[in-house]
Amino acid sequence: MRQHATPVSESVPFCMLLAIVGGFLDAYTFVGRGGVFCNAQTGNIVLLGIYVSTGKWQLALSHIPPILSFIIGVFLSEMIKANKSAVHYLDWKRIILIFETIVLFIIGFIPSSAPNVIVTATVSLVASIQVSSFRKLVDSQFNTTMSTGNLRSASQALCLAITQKDTDAAVRSIRYFIIILAFLSGALIGGIITSLFGIKAIWSTIVLLIYAVVLIDIEEHKENDIHNNNFRR
Repeated sequence: MRQHATPVSESVPFCMLLAIVGGFLDAYTFVGRGGVFCNAQTGNIVLLGIYVSTGKWQLALSHIPPILSFIIGVFLSEMIKANKSAVHYLDWKRIILIFETIVLFIIGFIPSSAPNVIVTATVSLVASIQVSSFRKLVDSQFNTTMSTGNLRSASQALCLAITQKDTDAAVRSIRYFIIILAFLSGALIGGIITSLFGIKAIWSTIVLLIYAVVLIDIEEHKENDIHNNNFRR
């Protein structure tokens, strides 16, 4: 019997790609698009409360559109996954990655003179679709655009590994820390590239997303080959 393999969209390399993109996008909007977080809505909610409490209404309002866009993105993601019959030519995961690629490509053309809220709200939409669509790392739940939950899960697994000599927990902990480091790397690279190249720095993420689509295509071709070989037998 052939053991069930982990889908490529739940594998560590694939999830690393998305975590790098997640970190990059947060750095991009914070450094180059008005100091607003596109992924971590907790940060936007906190800053919204702070600016309201200090009477800085214009700054407070700038954090509302990303929050609303994040909510809309979750709705879109769930609708795409639910309506599989309408996207039978391409599976929903590939659809989401291609959509994300197109949107981020367009954002690179929006000039810095345009209101930052247009970009931050759009990137928040993309980030929420990504985080809602890719939530599994091998056999565990995880997050591609934020690190708080991943850090908690990594710490819990590490505690089990140390206190109970749990090998599986140790492996899970390593996976989580790899994703956290990938997110950190994305934020670091995003901050540097955005500082150097400005608004067009976002195009760097497109390379990673295209590679993610290629990984899904490779997996699909392998599955088709296996299916065809079994059929011939």
